Amino acid sequence: MSNSIKKILSNDSGPFWQFVKYGVIGVLSTLVQTGVFYVLASTFLQCLKADDIAVRLLNLPSVEIADTLRAFRFSVATGVGFVIANIFCWLMNRWFVFKPGKFRWYTELLMFFSSSTMAMVLALVLSASLIKYCSLMTTIAVAVEVIVSFIVNFTIRKFFIFKG
Repeated sequence: MSNSIKKILSNDSGPFWQFVKYGVIGVLSTLVQTGVFYVLASTFLQCLKADDIAVRLLNLPSVEIADTLRAFRFSVATGVGFVIANIFCWLMNRWFVFKPGKFRWYTELLMFFSSSTMAMVLALVLSASLIKYCSLMTTIAVAVEVIVSFIVNFTIRKFFIFKG
């Protein structure tokens, strides 16, 4: 592997490459979270209605339930996916994006999960409210949750948790 590629993949690659790697890891983490979400949303915590894009495109099972129950199940499935994806995301950010060491690893992990939780709760309240009160499609609510979480998380991680 060339020295330039090693430098880019290291957590000492400079702000531009940090942002690019953060974005790539964010996409991968989002795939983990949404993958877990859709497995749960189509099996144990059914919360996809017949008119949902994912039901039509992926031929997932749907259920006709009250929007209040659907919002609750959406929240639980999102929470489970969140925990799994954040373990993955913390490890990848630590190894490839930011410099660890500003705090002890367990403090860093706690801060990482705390900021992620704050961002997710904010995004989840917004998304679940859009489902409950506006009958927003579940898949669109997932997109809203992802966008809000991404913006809040990068800012907190870059400036408060890691060295840079």
